Amino acid sequence: MASNPETSLVDLRSDTVTQPTLAMRDAMSAAPLGDDVFGDDPTVNALQTTLAGQLGFEAALFVPTGTQSNLCAIMAHCQRGDEYIVGQMQHAYRWEGGGAAVLGSVQPQPLEHQADGMLALADIEAAIKPDDPHFARTRLLALENTLGGKLLPFDQVLAATQLAQRRGLARHLDGARLFNAATAQAAASGDEVLHEARRIAGCFDSVSVCFSKGLGAPVGSVLCGPRDFIQRAHRIRKMVGGGMRQAGVLAAAALFALENHVDRLAEDHAHARRLADGLAGIEGLNVQTPQTNILFVELTGAARERSAELLAHLKAHGVLALGLYQLRFVTHLDVDAAGIDRAIAAVRSFFKP
Repeated sequence: MASNPETSLVDLRSDTVTQPTLAMRDAMSAAPLGDDVFGDDPTVNALQTTLAGQLGFEAALFVPTGTQSNLCAIMAHCQRGDEYIVGQMQHAYRWEGGGAAVLGSVQPQPLEHQADGMLALADIEAAIKPDDPHFARTRLLALENTLGGKLLPFDQVLAATQLAQRRGLARHLDGARLFNAATAQAAASGDEVLHEARRIAGCFDSVSVCFSKGLGAPVGSVLCGPRDFIQRAHRIRKMVGGGMRQAGVLAAAALFALENHVDRLAEDHAHARRLADGLAGIEGLNVQTPQTNILFVELTGAARERSAELLAHLKAHGVLALGLYQLRFVTHLDVDAAGIDRAIAAVRSFFKP
C-alpha cells in the first residue's frame, strides 16, 4: 500500500479503522447478489463454504459483527440455566454487553488469566460444576486467540480443549484475530499460515472469525461449526436481527480479504515490532514486546501525570492512539513503515528534553 501522505492521520487506535482498498471496493461492486435470508446469495454462500473448508468445519454463517457471532455460538451451545467458562478479559465476557446472560440466560463463569493469556488447567477443572440442582450446568469452554495481541500457546490451548472434551464440554474460540494468531504461530513453526489457522481451529467445536479488523473488510464475521450447530446459530441470528438481504456486497469484501489480505498480516506484525524498537529506551515508557499487531506501552513515573498531554501531542502531530496510563497502538493495512516512523518521531519529540 502506498505511504500515507504527511498530512494524513496515522490512526493506531485499532485495526477496526481500516478502509476498504480500491480492489476490495471493486470486488464489492461486482459481487453477484441474492437474498441471504432465503439462503440464495451466491457471494455469502461462497464465503461461508470457503472459510468452513479452510478451517475444517462442515458449515459456516455470515453475521454482521463478532459480538453477534459469539452470542449465536454461546446460545447455540448452551440452554437457559447453563454456564460457560471464560476468561476475565475475553471480549465475549467483558465487552459484549453481557449478551449471553441477558439474552440467552447463560451464566458466565469468568476465570483469571495467566500471564500468557491462557486459563490455567486447574482453574478450568475447578470451575466445572457437579451435576447438582444447586449449580448452573457447565456446558462450554470459551477461549480467545489472540487475546490482547498475545498468541495463546498452542500446547496449552490443546490441553485445555482436550480437558473440556473429556469433561463433556463444548469448545468455542473467539478467533476475531485468528489469522493474526496463525501468522505468529506460523512464524515460529515455519509452516503455512492457513495450516496453522486450521490447526488452532481443530481444537474447537466452533470458531468465530472477524473480517473487519486486520483483514480489512468494512463489516462482518463468520461463525464456523458442525452443520446442526450452524442451523441452531442461524435461528438465533434471525432472533437477534442479524438476517440481511443482499449481504453479498459485504461478504464480497470478506471473501476478497480472505483471498488477498491474510499473507500481508506479517507486515503488520513487523510494523508493531518496528514501533516497539523505536520507542525502546525512552525514560518513562515501559514498552512491551508485541507478538502480533498490538503494542502496549505503559507510562511510568512522572510520565503518568502527562498521559493526557501525550495523547494531545500525538493527535496534534497526526497520530492517534488509545489509552491513558497504558497506551495501545494497533498496526494495520492502512499504516505503513513511514507512518510508524512518524509515530515514533511524535512520541520522541514529546519526551525530548
